[in-house]
Amino acid sequence: MRSALRILIFVIVMGTVSGGLLFGINSLTATKIAQNEELKLKSAVLDVLEVPYRPENVLELFDGNVKILEKGDSLFYTSIDGTTAFKFKGPGLWGTIEGILSINPDLKTIRVLRILHQEETPGLGGRIAEPEYLQGFRDKEVVPKINFVPSGKAKANNEVDAITGATGSSKALEKLLNETVKKKLGLLVGNQ
Repeated sequence: MRSALRILIFVIVMGTVSGGLLFGINSLTATKIAQNEELKLKSAVLDVLEVPYRPENVLELFDGNVKILEKGDSLFYTSIDGTTAFKFKGPGLWGTIEGILSINPDLKTIRVLRILHQEETPGLGGRIAEPEYLQGFRDKEVVPKINFVPSGKAKANNEVDAITGATGSSKALEKLLNETVKKKLGLLVGNQ
């Protein structure tokens, strides 16, 4: 009985000390983590709006070149030349896909697509985040919708090559982009 009580006291003390340490470390690093997340987002926005920057001047360039517009529950980032960017997030085949997309001032063609996070199969569906693959989206029309076609078959202005061997991930990205663009552009031009 005494042994069980000692074990219980040890577990309570260790749990309290460990929890206190984790809370303390979290308190000390929360500000820095928030600053890094802000820097990561603003860098990604500058990337898709094609505003050149250096790591040391991201915040200054963002503030001088990007206007933030809030519509509904969405944030839009607009550059001086009228390009608009917005974040997207939704289900992929195996997990969440998160990214940021910029649309040219015509509000119908993609300027830059960047994947910030994905959980697709490495070497297959994970290729959706590779810069070489994402280049294929440049100047593609998203209005009325973008279509993924078998690799090497993209001919029309709204067609993008799907990834061979990753049909599920390609279809998930296609659905996510079409639904997000419809919603975001609807908010942006006031149709929703």
